Amino acid sequence: MPFKKIISFLIIFLAAVSAFYFFKKYPDQRTFESNLPKEIKINNNGLQISLATSAKTVGDFLNDNKIFLSQYDQLFPEKETPLFSGAHIQIRKAVKISIAVDGKNIDAHTLQKDLASAIQENGIKLNPLDKISPDPKALPQENLKIIVTRINVEEKVIPEDIAFKTIEKPDNKLSWREKKIQQEGIKGIREITYKITYKNGKEISRIVLNKKITKEPVPEIAVQGTYMQLGKANKGQGTWYAWKGGLFAASTTAPKGSYVKVTNLANGKSVVVQINDYGPQGKGRIIDLDKIAFAKIASLGAGVIGVKVETVLN
Repeated sequence: MPFKKIISFLIIFLAAVSAFYFFKKYPDQRTFESNLPKEIKINNNGLQISLATSAKTVGDFLNDNKIFLSQYDQLFPEKETPLFSGAHIQIRKAVKISIAVDGKNIDAHTLQKDLASAIQENGIKLNPLDKISPDPKALPQENLKIIVTRINVEEKVIPEDIAFKTIEKPDNKLSWREKKIQQEGIKGIREITYKITYKNGKEISRIVLNKKITKEPVPEIAVQGTYMQLGKANKGQGTWYAWKGGLFAASTTAPKGSYVKVTNLANGKSVVVQINDYGPQGKGRIIDLDKIAFAKIASLGAGVIGVKVETVLN
């Protein structure tokens, strides 16, 4: 065999032996490549970098680079995935938020890109009028407190009583102290439609939309006696003082408990009062009217007026 052929044979033989042992040790070329440094790209919560690594899996890479994930974070691909050159790792970190809604606080973690989605993610149904603070389109931030204010509006029909009027008819045959009800008064009913706005279940405004009378009131008719038997009349000066705040007066001549008719001589106005005190003192003064009674026949500013006082006998 020529020398050159022998040399060529030996080279081919040695190459075949080397290849045999190589593939015996590394049956998968990818396994071989996985032990070599490789370039990968990682997007860590928006920060994108390229790194060289010899890690075999995504999990190994995270451990080598001390990247720790919580149970709420998102990782792609999974930790068990083998790493090869050109691989891309995506990491999204969840943020902790607190949601105040319906009288309670909900602590949660979210990967959502806006507050409205983070709220709905936690099973909270938002109504069209609800208010969210901060802005529902804002990006969730770590330890952010979100406040959901419930706004509800309803239309409600509420019945309301209508007071009846009292019509008095004079009767000069009845004593002035007698009063008879000729017709009983009956309240009417008015239905009012309101637009009511609630904030977190508490009413904050009420607007009247409509009023409708469903039942007219029936007036009360009362017959008031006017017959008065009067005794001796005395004329003099009348004054006023603050006492019980009613139709009362003080007198030096009429006994306590009796009634007198007092007429203002200047304008003809009169009032019937009950004597409950003794007085007044002073020349020409014959009656001291309670402030309320005096105001019915004269201005309080007058102070002293000319009066006629008549005893009521019936």
